[in-house]
Amino acid sequence: MIVMNRARVNGGELDYELRGDGDLVVFVHHGAGADWFQPLFSEPILIDRFRLLRYHRPGYAGSSPLVGELSFAREAATFHELMRYLGERRAHVVGHSASACIALQMALDLPGCVHSLTLMEPALLAVPSPPEVPQALGLYQAGDRAGAVETFLRGTCGPQARAVLEDTIPGAMNRALADSGTFFGHELPALRQWSFGPAEARRTTQPVLAVLGEASDSRFHERHQLLLSWLPHAESFVLPSAGHLLHLENQSGFANGLADFLTRHGSGAA
Repeated sequence: MIVMNRARVNGGELDYELRGDGDLVVFVHHGAGADWFQPLFSEPILIDRFRLLRYHRPGYAGSSPLVGELSFAREAATFHELMRYLGERRAHVVGHSASACIALQMALDLPGCVHSLTLMEPALLAVPSPPEVPQALGLYQAGDRAGAVETFLRGTCGPQARAVLEDTIPGAMNRALADSGTFFGHELPALRQWSFGPAEARRTTQPVLAVLGEASDSRFHERHQLLLSWLPHAESFVLPSAGHLLHLENQSGFANGLADFLTRHGSGAA
């Protein structure tokens, strides 16, 4: 069992795990997957080169409950407060799906704090989500939380999602169910209110690694091309043998690609 540290932030407490040494790399979790980044903390190519930080955002896992409305600007402010608590000034930021959108907001709001961005299939709503997403929201509103989680994961991550999650992260489905109130009740509505387009992209000056699963649904391929058109300086990284669960389907491939990008864009790089 992993014992998380506790940080006092904005009157509440956040669980966090910090490992390794080197440039700081912060992993911002997706709302359905509070611990989906945990397996990467055992990858030697990352642990031996970088200082890795993951934390549970307010309303998720063991962190304090969410008080008030969730917004991506508020998530950026919470990240900044956690950095201040830890005495850190600058970090590489990694986000997945909705949390990749949160990472983009962090880069906009805190340009001096975000050194680079790794965006793993961000949920850009300029390309509509699969029909299972509104179906899942309807199930959640009707009181069927388990059905909402299953439907959402099947629609976004494919029919193999449960098997992949149960194989790589014991308890992942139970955690998604426990966190479903914050995810369906707050995070997905906040995503619908968030906007990012060419104007915001012009303000995003950090190096960007845009990650796409080779086997991902066509919608993610469309979003990937859209992101690259908005951020012409972004690097494209197509991860083989992976869909939307990306690093959970090809962990070593993702870790190697991430380590290469971070090394080339480290704090000491020219």
